[in-house]
Amino acid sequence: MKDNHKKMLRDTKGNSLMEFAITVGLMAILAVTALPKLSKIGESTKMQKSISELDKLARQAANFYQDTAIKEGRGRFPGQDKYNMSVGGHSSNQDILDDILDIYDENGNLTDPADYISYSSDHGYDWVSVFGVSNVDFPKPENAIIRWDDEDETLPCNVCPPTETAGRLEWETLFPTGPVGSPFQDGHFVYQVVAGSGSGTQAVSPILYIADIENPSQIHVILQP
Repeated sequence: MKDNHKKMLRDTKGNSLMEFAITVGLMAILAVTALPKLSKIGESTKMQKSISELDKLARQAANFYQDTAIKEGRGRFPGQDKYNMSVGGHSSNQDILDDILDIYDENGNLTDPADYISYSSDHGYDWVSVFGVSNVDFPKPENAIIRWDDEDETLPCNVCPPTETAGRLEWETLFPTGPVGSPFQDGHFVYQVVAGSGSGTQAVSPILYIADIENPSQIHVILQP
């Protein structure tokens, strides 16, 4: 028994360096092979995280809408000085949908790709930063194109709330523990609001669009109360 045990030890010791070299070689090959898959998994995880954060923004915006509906008579979203005012460069839903939605025909063929697919796209001029382009925690990425809204630039409105201010400040009040941000290096949260209209039974609520500039066509949420 001892002889067999000694033989096992000798065999193991004698092969250890070669086995180690082979094992390291296999690990290196496996690591290189796995890199593309791990990269895709990492990107997928970031996308899920980004969507989760956008959902938080939408939930808080919905609460803000309900609160202003009670206090002001008509609900509005952060950045709107009044329910019938837009936020951002587009005034119609179709213009925004052209930015973020791919259009397919009945056979599933892409016929009209979304316009806003990158943080450096000129279409970013129509989208407003949620927490401000100069936010300390989540500043605008370098070379990213985003509409400036660090100060209230809306024209005076004699029927607007007396506390009217920049949208980023209203968003900040909804996140007292700190803003949420994109997990992507070139990501940043932006939004637009299409104004509400009408009154009584003809009332139409405003519509909120929030996106991550990493790729707004793939990472966005839409909220209409």
